[in-house]
Amino acid sequence: MAFDFILMLTASDRTIPDAARRLDEALEGGVRHIGFKDVGLPFDELRGLADRIRAAGGRSYLEVVSLDAESELASARAAVDLDVDCLLGGTRADEVTAITCDHPLRYYPFPGRITGHPSVLEGPAEDIVASARRLAALEHVHGLDLLAYRFAGDVPGLMAAVCAAIDKPVIMAGSIDGAGRVRASAEAGAAGFTVGTAALAGAFPAEETGFAGQVRAILDITAEARRLSTAPRRVALVAHDERKSQLRAWVLRHQKALKGQRIICTGGTGAMVKAAVPGLQVRRLQRGARGGDQQLGALIATGELDAVVFFADPSAPHGSDVDLQALTRLAVMHDTPIAFSPSAADTLAAGLFRAGD
Repeated sequence: MAFDFILMLTASDRTIPDAARRLDEALEGGVRHIGFKDVGLPFDELRGLADRIRAAGGRSYLEVVSLDAESELASARAAVDLDVDCLLGGTRADEVTAITCDHPLRYYPFPGRITGHPSVLEGPAEDIVASARRLAALEHVHGLDLLAYRFAGDVPGLMAAVCAAIDKPVIMAGSIDGAGRVRASAEAGAAGFTVGTAALAGAFPAEETGFAGQVRAILDITAEARRLSTAPRRVALVAHDERKSQLRAWVLRHQKALKGQRIICTGGTGAMVKAAVPGLQVRRLQRGARGGDQQLGALIATGELDAVVFFADPSAPHGSDVDLQALTRLAVMHDTPIAFSPSAADTLAAGLFRAGD
């Protein structure tokens, strides 16, 4: 994720009773990342929310707020049964990953010591950073859910320290109720942030009344803050053989913006990109003909890419069409930006990379 707004249909750390109605308004507002808590509604109603979010082309999140082990593990099993895309929160990562490791959901536990309900983040900042490192080292932990604004100390400093300490995405959660906190999260390197109670209460200045207006206002703030984001983007670069020279020229032209990002390429393209700009961080997959396109598709499906640049050769034999169609279908399904030509890639880069790059 390249700094996303995650709307939580929650208040006071509980899913709101009228979540189904609010979901209609949220979708009208244009939000694509939507979540709820594991408490507040019966399981069947939570399942209905998850199904409707997915049917609308969104990404679903379940956040755990249970404090005892039995309830937290029950919530993890519920996340698997609900088939949500992401599980946020919780503090017992070793036990939870034993439940989630065979499911495609992405898991983001809380670092640090969590107490109370609503939850509070306690302890010295250095202990929270150490907890973040330990959790991020676990294979089936895909990122962290940091209760930054539930911490009583230096919040911007804590956010920056946690983001700098790990290579996995960090989502900021808890009491984000204004544009200043959204911008601070982006500048610290967060991959996203959650807002629940504040949106329901109308805390954000909006040109329109109503919940949909709040959602649109927060999306506008998010778009502005994204330009300040220091989080590295995960960008796939691919080109058919007849278009590799075009991609090489594009990479050379955008090399300043690409430095510090995480570049993923199929084998031949990766070798070309690395030779063109040795300083780039390039992860090479298999060559396209040996399964690299399928590996790329898997990264799209699990939400591990922020964008795809694929310079396709329109005159190539029809055999390559199948792989290209499959990638396009996955990009649409998982709302991943994809560009097929230099002009489209320039437009994508203008929105993707940080101001000044």
